[in-house]
Amino acid sequence: MTYTPARPVFRSLWRGFARRCPACGEGQFFSGYLSLGEGCSHCEEPLGTIRADDIPPYFTIAIVGHIVVPLILLVERHAPPPLWLNLVVWPSLTLALTLLLLPKVKGAVVGLMWSLRLRGDEQQ
Repeated sequence: MTYTPARPVFRSLWRGFARRCPACGEGQFFSGYLSLGEGCSHCEEPLGTIRADDIPPYFTIAIVGHIVVPLILLVERHAPPPLWLNLVVWPSLTLALTLLLLPKVKGAVVGLMWSLRLRGDEQQ
């Protein structure tokens, strides 16, 4: 039986959310907006094989929905704006939050998967 060192979950989540390597916390593992590189640019941990697939968009939609929908309800209840303002503000806010959070959520998911030693394929 071989010993495998523990990988702290919350530290890995936080480092991934910051778009840093979950192993060392120093290097980058994204090669683009959402695409993973082969590995960490600092410690060369092979993170490019981790497949997060559909989980980051799902979590991002849930987070953005829980931010935007209460704001819409709050504004409509206290100071209903004109329809044209609703059609400009809420889709713009939704798009901006989605584009801002999606890479961070994907980093957190990759960090979680790394800490749990998952690759996201059938060959676990």
